[in-house]
Amino acid sequence: MELRPFAVADATTVAGWPASAGEVALWCGLRDFPVAARVVAGWQQDGDVRGHVLVEGERLRAYGEVWCDEEEDEAELARIIVAPAFRGRGVGRMLVRGLAELALRVGYTEIFMRVHPGNAAALRCYRGAGFLPVDPALAEEWNAPQPVSYVWLRRADAGPAAGAGTRVSTP
Repeated sequence: MELRPFAVADATTVAGWPASAGEVALWCGLRDFPVAARVVAGWQQDGDVRGHVLVEGERLRAYGEVWCDEEEDEAELARIIVAPAFRGRGVGRMLVRGLAELALRVGYTEIFMRVHPGNAAALRCYRGAGFLPVDPALAEEWNAPQPVSYVWLRRADAGPAAGAGTRVSTP
């Protein structure tokens, strides 16, 4: 499989992957179901968002974004979703590792993710891709302005604040 930049033509396929409003909320925090392709395509208009797809041949298998924060000198991986037929096969872990490596190549050493606390499958995937919970006090600070108390993760080899030894509790 290969990681390539998102193309507007990919938007319809990616927008069709969530099967319910609940899945949309876990994926991208929206309440609208189904997600319109123009919404997915529109995410790419933000200059700090770099969307990518994992492809096998010409077939899309997964989508995710690297959000670049020049001011904080860090990146956040976001809006990760795997095509329904390929879930549970390591595709998400492969995508997350690829996006993290992309962020590293661009020069970011601090790489984060936020995950809805009810998304147990995503939490398992991201831990398997080398992400660990941040310090609870830091997560509390970051969650203060958020609509949900997310589980915040940091790439495990990012440094001493990575929360080594901390466990993610899943419902």
